[in-house]
Amino acid sequence: MKFFTSTLVILLSLFSLFTFAEQTTTISQQALLTLMATPANNTVVLDVRSPEEFAEGHIKGAINISHEQINANLKKIIGFKDQTVVVHCRSGRRAISAENDLRAAGFSDLRHLEGDMKAWQAADLPLVK
Repeated sequence: MKFFTSTLVILLSLFSLFTFAEQTTTISQQALLTLMATPANNTVVLDVRSPEEFAEGHIKGAINISHEQINANLKKIIGFKDQTVVVHCRSGRRAISAENDLRAAGFSDLRHLEGDMKAWQAADLPLVK
């Protein structure tokens, strides 16, 4: 029984390590706005919502590639892999999927927009249509 318990604790610890190791650092809406306002801004905003959602309103300067199309369109964004890339969708699920694909492709400085587009809109922050 002691062996079983010890093994279970070790497996759960390893699972937790791998699960949380892949989380992307978040960035607040205000921090993103501050970065975007700096003269030397090289932050890329990647909106992984559908083209229809993007057309309804998006963050100024954002690049739109649906989360389902990230791998197929890597050549369009691979030049940004060493820059800060802020990923968002409507509520977070699709952004996490895209972040995993980008991480696997070697993107080194990924950020996840806190609250995604829902929070951006709730804060009444500027959108481009």
